[in-house]
Amino acid sequence: MTTKQHRYEALVQAWSADLFRYAYWLCKDKHVAEDVVQETFLRAWRSLDSLKDEKAAKSWLITILRRENARRFERKQFDMGEYEESTIDDVRATSNEQQIENHWLREKIASLPEEYREPLVLQVLGGFSGDEIAGILSLNKNTVMTRLFRARNQLKELVDEEPKSRGFYNG
Repeated sequence: MTTKQHRYEALVQAWSADLFRYAYWLCKDKHVAEDVVQETFLRAWRSLDSLKDEKAAKSWLITILRRENARRFERKQFDMGEYEESTIDDVRATSNEQQIENHWLREKIASLPEEYREPLVLQVLGGFSGDEIAGILSLNKNTVMTRLFRARNQLKELVDEEPKSRGFYNG
């Protein structure tokens, strides 16, 4: 096995689950997310020699994934209907109540404007820092930090107002 193959397999092993979660957030369809991740790794294989710093691999792959996701709109417009919660492969077994709560929270995050949602998802799901998000989204770090602040505030407002309208309080 070549060194390139070893590097590639290490990338796939280390980052495929994170890439799938992020792709799923972008396209809301398990099968499309799998395709986007597969294309991401194919492009990564082709340009693996351009990755000089292994510590930058995750943001490099996320950048490739974002571009690949954008390319699919150039090629074909997919049906972007409601996603099925049951299609998310989660290692942890969760209770029905937890699944309902997770779905509810995902809907709240999905309702945020994209300019706020994307940095928040990169931070929460991807674990990226403000600097890394700025690089991935080609934005100034201050812009990213402002968008993260606004995203959290908007999400808090959505979460705070929702239980009252859904009748969760018995008071």
